Amino acid sequence: MKILPSIYHSTDGGKTLFREDLDETYHSRHGAIAESLHVFIKEGLNFYLDQNPKKELFILEIGFGTGLNAMLSLLEANAKNIGINYSSLETIPLPYSLVKQLDYQAHWGIEREINFEHIHACDWNVEQAINSNFVLTKIEQGLEDYKPNEQFDLLFFDAFAPDKQPELWELSVFEKLFNATKKGGVLVTYSSKGDVRRSLQKAGFEVEKIAGPPRKRHMLRAIKR
Repeated sequence: MKILPSIYHSTDGGKTLFREDLDETYHSRHGAIAESLHVFIKEGLNFYLDQNPKKELFILEIGFGTGLNAMLSLLEANAKNIGINYSSLETIPLPYSLVKQLDYQAHWGIEREINFEHIHACDWNVEQAINSNFVLTKIEQGLEDYKPNEQFDLLFFDAFAPDKQPELWELSVFEKLFNATKKGGVLVTYSSKGDVRRSLQKAGFEVEKIAGPPRKRHMLRAIKR
């Protein structure tokens, strides 16, 4: 029987989820929304758009988890009036009844919660429009088995930490993702480990270590030149 994660109270007063089998939280223990906004929206999505002004872009996320990154991307798509085609991999889908207990709606407002509900309610492995700016494909598959049939502008690498799931951080994985990235495309991850940086570089990315989210000194951003 699958054991669901438990609620974990972050130091910023917010919540995330905790997986006992991995002894790991889904997001930073110092603030899930703050981490996602910094790593994936500010240093990922907004950085990419500053370098590559577009009205439509394709994102691949490694680790759908609670759906937080997808929802924050939808909000940015609405704010900037751009189209985002968002694909996300996940092996252990979570029930919305559990995710709702994280009270993320306190950040984006109850009137936008219907979009978050739709993100969780839509079928897996089917492309579905959440609204006119955001098309979502949730893929119930592990990264090891995933075979991309397209290239992406932006990759959100949000797998569990390298010491928890080392098989997801190997050179062969980053080589696969490099091939799935468009020229000029960007990969961002919260990790700043030297082994991760070197593997990204060996895969072909140009890698920079930049300031991390609250309570974390650094993160990595990789670009396919």
